[in-house]
Amino acid sequence: MTSLASLKAAACHVAPVFLDKTATTAKAIDLIREAAANGADLVVFPESYIPAFPIWAALWSPLLNHDLFEAMVHNSLYPAGPELAAIRAEAKRCGVFISLGFSERSEVSAGCIWNSNLLIGDGGDVLVHHRKLVPTFYEKLVWASGDGDGLRVADTRIGRIGALICGENTNPLARYALMAQGEQLHISCWPALWPTRPPAGGGNFDNVAANRIRAGAHSFEAKAFGILCAGYLDAGMRDFLLARDPAVASILDETPRGATLFLDPTGSQLGGMLQDEEGILYADLDLNCCIEPKQFHDVVGYYNRFDIFDLQVERRRHQPVRWQDESGAPSPWPSIGVERIAAE
Repeated sequence: MTSLASLKAAACHVAPVFLDKTATTAKAIDLIREAAANGADLVVFPESYIPAFPIWAALWSPLLNHDLFEAMVHNSLYPAGPELAAIRAEAKRCGVFISLGFSERSEVSAGCIWNSNLLIGDGGDVLVHHRKLVPTFYEKLVWASGDGDGLRVADTRIGRIGALICGENTNPLARYALMAQGEQLHISCWPALWPTRPPAGGGNFDNVAANRIRAGAHSFEAKAFGILCAGYLDAGMRDFLLARDPAVASILDETPRGATLFLDPTGSQLGGMLQDEEGILYADLDLNCCIEPKQFHDVVGYYNRFDIFDLQVERRRHQPVRWQDESGAPSPWPSIGVERIAAE
């Protein structure tokens, strides 16, 4: 009998070097090396790890944040830039798969950025490049909307890997699109904290409960392992924000922190979790455990009615312009970010 793969996953519950893409890239490489030395096959990073999650959009009016937006843009990464090239080279050097949350910079706009996630293969190749479909709540003040091009599951030697960013795990259609590609390892990446109310107002968003519910539902429905990887608020980031406005101390200190943990294909938690300390969490995952639960509910197999339900997903990378001319000759301008349609 041929068995499915077994692997060791590493989820990095870590802070960036706040708004410093070069230093955060170096830290990421150190973490990849540490995880690989500990036998990891897959290394996962939090949402927008490079250069940081733009928490300031929750703290102050956008009228006061122009300099922070500019810093975020300058420290966001071009897909073909040196930072991602270095991380891809490290994936190849260490022979590991990497899921990296990063803020992506547009090649054709001075100020357009996306909340993106890259799945990198153990040979350094890019397997999936995903942009968050819809920035959530105050994130709309920072990031543009993504598209369906990244709704892909990579079929690798360690299993079929898919990923969604933060609130996308609330979207049942996005989740189903990954389930329908045979996903066995589902990565969900999250920020260190996500304030929705001042502490005195009560009813703040509970990161641990909300993320656990969404990721648990996906593992249960997909019969896939869940890897929840949240960021960490360190002293450097806290000090930076408090130096700008000491009044936000209570928001930073009393908003529930995100947690990093693993789930099995029934949605049950595997081992412990990291929340209040920085570090790497490991788990050994046996994909054969995905088989038995499919007997109970296989929502992309027998436990569906394809004659009743029909999902269509537009999976095209959006570009700002598609050129059409009589000759179909190449444009003299850089082609990055545009799509040419040859004249019929």
